[in-house]
Amino acid sequence: MNAFHAAILGLVQGITEFLPISSTAHLRIVPAMLDWDDPGAAFTAVLQLGTLAAVIVFFLGELVRMVRAALGALTAPSGTRPSIDARHLGYLIVGTIPIGVVGLLLRHAVEGAFRSLWVVASALIVVALALAWVERRQPTHGRDLDSIDLRDAILIGCAQALALVPGVSRSGVTMTAGRAAGLDRVSSARFSFLLATPITFGAGLLELRHLPAGLPLGPLALGVVVSAVVGLLAIRGLIRWLGRAGFGAFFAYRTALAALILWTVYGHR
Repeated sequence: MNAFHAAILGLVQGITEFLPISSTAHLRIVPAMLDWDDPGAAFTAVLQLGTLAAVIVFFLGELVRMVRAALGALTAPSGTRPSIDARHLGYLIVGTIPIGVVGLLLRHAVEGAFRSLWVVASALIVVALALAWVERRQPTHGRDLDSIDLRDAILIGCAQALALVPGVSRSGVTMTAGRAAGLDRVSSARFSFLLATPITFGAGLLELRHLPAGLPLGPLALGVVVSAVVGLLAIRGLIRWLGRAGFGAFFAYRTALAALILWTVYGHR
């Protein structure tokens, strides 16, 4: 792993983490297409610390309000209903539990069998179809972020657990679940991004100890910085896009990418 490889992978991570096209799939596909070594699940998880920084910067005001509201709720008189911000923080915690549990149970599969390009291609197609189906069934103007409740958090959190399979896309499957629950496009995206915060932080820290021995820290740091900067731009761009358009372009991209993978890797056998 040299600086050029790390910068390219950081660029890929930053662009694809928040778009519903699967960052883990692209971090598996791009090295394969360029005949590079698979960077592995640990390197991928550490790169996500860069996109975590992007989420924190973009949503800093909301996150601060959530934490302050939650601390205030702890000292409020008994029987006082928590504020919306305090409830949102609770929903983020609840929504993170499923992927944490499933990730521990399927750790070896996530780092091994699930990284098959056949699995990646299949996941790209399945989630593309689910996203298209939800878009056709749900109205453009749905519920806003303040309407999210515990049931929504559990549904979207369970969907997030599917993102352990490369190709599913954490943002893609959580946005799909959010839209299925009746949220509007922008609200489903914002909750999806916020929900990334706890699990990305935990996974990145846990995977630091699994990085290959002797991996140069300079290239790794460069990859994280690149993913942070590009990720922040991707968040801004996607929220603006969803304010005026839908997920149709991402359905087409996912389907075309899956077809390319199947043709390139398996078409000549």
